[in-house]
Amino acid sequence: MRILHTSDWHLGRALCGERLLDDQAYVLDQLTRIADDFHPDAVLVAGDVYDRAIPAPDAVHLLDDVVTRLVLDRGIHVFLIAGNHDSGTRLSFGARLLARGKLHLVGSLREGPSVVVLPDDHGKVAICTVPYAEPMLAADELDCPSICDHDTAMRAAVERVRAAAPAGRTVLMTHAFVAGGEISESERALTVGGTGTVAADAFDGFTYVALGHLHRAQALADTVRYSGSILKYSFSEEHHAKSVEFVDIDAQGGCRIERVPLVARRDVRTIQGRFDNLMRSPDAIGRNDLIGVELLDNEPILDAKLRLSEIYPNVLQVRQPNFLHTGGGAHGTDTSAMDDATLFAAFFQQVMGRDLTSEEAAEFAAVHDEVSMQEREVTE
Repeated sequence: MRILHTSDWHLGRALCGERLLDDQAYVLDQLTRIADDFHPDAVLVAGDVYDRAIPAPDAVHLLDDVVTRLVLDRGIHVFLIAGNHDSGTRLSFGARLLARGKLHLVGSLREGPSVVVLPDDHGKVAICTVPYAEPMLAADELDCPSICDHDTAMRAAVERVRAAAPAGRTVLMTHAFVAGGEISESERALTVGGTGTVAADAFDGFTYVALGHLHRAQALADTVRYSGSILKYSFSEEHHAKSVEFVDIDAQGGCRIERVPLVARRDVRTIQGRFDNLMRSPDAIGRNDLIGVELLDNEPILDAKLRLSEIYPNVLQVRQPNFLHTGGGAHGTDTSAMDDATLFAAFFQQVMGRDLTSEEAAEFAAVHDEVSMQEREVTE
C-alpha cells in the first residue's frame, strides 16, 4: 500500500498581507507530479485544508482543481479531515456521496467512526481518520463526559476508530499537537496554558500515524510523523525544508518512508544588516522572494520598508531590534514573537503594575479558548 501524507495546506493564507494562493497552486501542482512518480493508492491531507472556517472562493476553486486531478484523472483515493482552522461542517459537505468516488471527507466526530478499508496485493489496509477534536464538543459528540482536555478527547476518538477497524494493517490520520513536537510561530494555539497537547502513546498499535497541525516536518517515532505544511507560513519557518511523506507499507506492516521535497515558487527568508549597506549592496539572489528585514541600525530609519522595496519588491516585514532595545520603540519591547497569553500578561503588568494571579491567568485562558472556538465555528 502506497500513501502520500501531507497536511496544513492553509489554502487562502496570507503572509504579512501578501496572499499566497498562487504559491500554493504552484506547490500543489508539484504534488500531482509526485503522485505521477510514486503512484500512491491514497493521498492523506491531515487537516487545516483551508486557512479560514469560511474560505475565499478562489481557495475553494484551488482545492476543487487539485482534488479533481488526483481523484478523477489519476484514480487515487483522497482523504481530507478538518483541522482547527477548518469548519468541519463546510469541509464535509456531500461526504457520503463523494466517498463513492474515492474522495473521503471527515469534518466532525459526530459523523461516527471513519474507517475505510483499501485493498492491495497483500490484503487490506484500514485508513482511520479522526478530525480535530475540540474537547468541549468531543465530550458531547462521543457521549463521553469524562473528556476534559485534548488528550482525553483524542484517546476517546482513537479508541472508537480502533474498535471499528479490522485486524491487521491500520493507518491513522489526525490533527493534534502531540507532546514532543516542535512548534513555529504560524500555528494557531489550540489552547492557552498547555492543555492542548496529546501524548504520543495514544497512537500505539497503528502501522503508521499521519499527523497534521505542526508546520515543521518531524518524526515523533519511526512511524508517527508530521508531514509539515506545504509552504513556509511565517519567518520562523525560514529554515524549514518543506516536503510530503511517501509511505510504502509491506505485507507484514513494515513501513518504508521517504521524505519527498517540495520547492516553493518564492522562498521566505530574512536578510540582516545596516540600512545603508542593504541599499548599497543588494543581495541579487532571490530578490523576488518574500523578505523579512532585520535592521541593525540603532537610530530610526524613515520609510525603511518603502525604500527597501525599491530593491526587494516583496519586503513584507521590517524589524529593528536594536532600536527597540535602546528604548526607542513602544516601551522598548518587541512583541512580535509573543503568544497571546504572554502578550496579555505583559499588558496587564504594564497597566496594573503587578503580575497576573494564577486565577486571573486561568480566567483569561478560559475566555481566550471560548473566543477561539467561536472563530473556528466549531459550534455550528
